[in-house]
Amino acid sequence: MRHGMSGRKLGRPTAHRSAMFANLAASLLLHEQIKTTKPKAKDLRKFAEKMITLGKRGDLHARRQAFAFLRDDAVVAKLFDALATRYKDRKGGYTRVLGAGFRHGDAAEMAVIELVDRDPAAKGAADKARHEAIMALAEQDEKVAATA
Repeated sequence: MRHGMSGRKLGRPTAHRSAMFANLAASLLLHEQIKTTKPKAKDLRKFAEKMITLGKRGDLHARRQAFAFLRDDAVVAKLFDALATRYKDRKGGYTRVLGAGFRHGDAAEMAVIELVDRDPAAKGAADKARHEAIMALAEQDEKVAATA
């Protein structure tokens, strides 16, 4: 019997499931909005809200606990700086899950999970910066090739 057991297994072994939720939580905290399946989004809330609570605590032990789970310096820095100050007066409920229809390939129910008072500019900002850096390097290579 499953009395008192929370969370779904999602057809994955424990190690895969915990790594998946760590990656999803890091992406959610970095981009502040992600799209995934509805069961994953509902289970992700628990992990994301726990990380934001650690960020609000702000001490060294909380930072180490957050890094042990998220494994990304940039995400942990954002969590303890920007997100902790944004949610300092909120007592919980940092995330929102919205239905987003069904996936075309397998008709899986999709959902968007986002931070409640999110910054719209944060979504995809890291990807845009990476793309611009790659384009700048490509332009430099073209200039060097043209002069040679």
